[in-house]
Amino acid sequence: MHVEVFAAVLFVTQASWAVTPLWSRGHAVIPAPQQVALHGAGEVVFDASWLIASSVAADHIALQSLTQDLRQFHQLQLSGGQSKTLTLAIKPGTVNVPGDAELKPQGYRIDIAQNRIEITGNGDAGLFYGVQTFLQLLKPGARGMLLLPDCKIEDWPALQLRFLHWDTKNHQDRIETLRRYIDWSARFKVNMIGFEFGDKFAFPTNPEIGAPGAFTMAEMQDLTRYAKQRFIQIVPVIQGPSHLMYALKHPRFAALRADGNNYEASLCNDQTYKLMFEIFDDAIRATPGVDYFFASTDEIYYASTGCTPDDADNRSRKWAEFATKAHDHLAAKGRRMLAWLEYPLLAKHLPLIPSNVIDGVVGEADYLPIEQSKGMRNLGYVSLQGAEFLFPDHLPLELDLRDPTAVGADDPLEFERGQSGGRMQNILDSLTAGRFRKGNPIGAFGAAWDDSGLHNETFWLGWAAAARWAWNPNGGDAQQHTAEFMRIYYGPETTGMIEVYRSMQRQARTWQRTWDRVVSRVRGPGYGNSDGKGIGTARYDQTLAAPDLPKLPDLAYRPRSNKAFVAAALARLQESDVLIHALQDNLGRASRNRYNLEVMLALAHFTGHHWRLLIGLAEADRLFEQASRAKPKEALAHLNAAHDLVAILELEGETVFANLTKTFEQSQYPKGRSVNGRAFLQVLDDTKDHWAGRTADLGYMQAPERSIGLAEWRKRLRDVIAGAAR
Repeated sequence: MHVEVFAAVLFVTQASWAVTPLWSRGHAVIPAPQQVALHGAGEVVFDASWLIASSVAADHIALQSLTQDLRQFHQLQLSGGQSKTLTLAIKPGTVNVPGDAELKPQGYRIDIAQNRIEITGNGDAGLFYGVQTFLQLLKPGARGMLLLPDCKIEDWPALQLRFLHWDTKNHQDRIETLRRYIDWSARFKVNMIGFEFGDKFAFPTNPEIGAPGAFTMAEMQDLTRYAKQRFIQIVPVIQGPSHLMYALKHPRFAALRADGNNYEASLCNDQTYKLMFEIFDDAIRATPGVDYFFASTDEIYYASTGCTPDDADNRSRKWAEFATKAHDHLAAKGRRMLAWLEYPLLAKHLPLIPSNVIDGVVGEADYLPIEQSKGMRNLGYVSLQGAEFLFPDHLPLELDLRDPTAVGADDPLEFERGQSGGRMQNILDSLTAGRFRKGNPIGAFGAAWDDSGLHNETFWLGWAAAARWAWNPNGGDAQQHTAEFMRIYYGPETTGMIEVYRSMQRQARTWQRTWDRVVSRVRGPGYGNSDGKGIGTARYDQTLAAPDLPKLPDLAYRPRSNKAFVAAALARLQESDVLIHALQDNLGRASRNRYNLEVMLALAHFTGHHWRLLIGLAEADRLFEQASRAKPKEALAHLNAAHDLVAILELEGETVFANLTKTFEQSQYPKGRSVNGRAFLQVLDDTKDHWAGRTADLGYMQAPERSIGLAEWRKRLRDVIAGAAR
């Protein structure tokens, strides 16, 4: 780790290690409130004897949320008399909120005493947020009682825009799933969802872009209203002109491809602007009442291809030209533009960008002084995963440097990340120290990319972390956040969930590393990368080589199993069994989000099968060696045993994958589905090689095992067995 990075981590860790006051009493709240005054060690019993006295309308979302969550999470319906009163009210100016004027209505105060609880918001949003804090404060006590701390809380957000990111490149969540995600986002005081539509929205102006079964205009408008009722804006994130394969793959738009490359539309073609602005306008209509629009301008590698000399200066000017035109179009529609200000934009061209564009990531070092002089605002960008497959690297893990599967020259994972303290610590560091605080932050963006096809349920620990430190950067350290999240998200009855997450990470990372990585047999070279056409074009597959077959007539054989992979499998197999037992145990304990545990359980079975596969192939290797030295009758027994073992493993693999697919599809529509006779158009990206984009369905997850060709291998083994029998 670089010295300056280590110093920043050390500073933040030392500055924020102290336990927050409420957590010191065992009350979990995410985000942690700004100011808490505990009145001695007193606890207040909360039960059905309390009465709600509200000055807001009966249909106010704060009151609805209070009664619904008390009933859902605590089976509690208040019906008491006048002696114990819970009061909800809105009084502007109750809490003095520093910073941007937009923050002030979000402030609230909670006063808790023995017979009196008052939740007062500066505005509607503040009252709603106060109710969320109150609901999280409820702690189980003896004999089924619920306890609250005797305290006074004053709270407000540090940042105005608190984004979570929904990326739907490679999956489409069901509407009921998205409503549940909105509910949980609101509980964590998120107020912005960056919804990356891709082809999961049926764009009326260009209907071929929307995948079969894509959300309709009415569905998106209804979802936007549902979110706005909970003080969340669904902000369209529209990729283009790069990452535009979801549109450019269609023949009608072939002429827009930059140098024939479906990754990016040519900015030399006026029709690109027409297409992009039609997509923008459809997305604006789909999200009524929203103030922002994310014009995703990242990784525009080939902006000037075909119309200007392809050099850094012209690429930068073309980028600035597109961003400015996009801004002007969106401003005319009443939307404030967010964008990724990055390559190929040069600092000298940054003054061309309108000042009210929000930079989606705190910019390069040479951008910052210019952005400051222009008064531009920016977001603290944090990523919840990168190259990880199956499960994110939320928490720190020790990596054994002697393990040959842990690191390699072609390893797509960044080895340093495994030593950096995990993504929770990275999120904390990013939102509390360094370059972020040198900028002019208006918010934070918790990015969860769909490139590797991780299920959205695996992101919630990270999403909650981004929400936590965007609201209160001094609200506890990464370890406290993880512990509080487990209690809030799954319910206080679950046990050992932190170690469950660590085990999920170990299983996923070892699964990812225990495949041979070979030049792709299913994809040709890519178009290029940010350095230009024809550069960095190699693509890779994950696969394993099946054991060699014994040679007839004497069954001569030389063993070839990968000892490092087998050792890793033996180490993870027992852990897999412990993990599955822990998940099953917590499925019976959890009072909230059981489906999240079902997703992890399906993934645990998926990785557990992989260990048995590696060990089974090694056992087949051993049986072949024994057959080469055995008497004829015994040799045939060894060959048949190897065949039957691999047949069982092959069947198990497909069964486990089918169960995983069934579990995923409880919350997602079938990937690449056909609807009303319209088939999904599967075309691969000419530039990017996203793992989850390789197959129209979820088959990308099973593709490494299927690439071994076990069925064909067993057929050839049967020929060997028949020859040996003769």
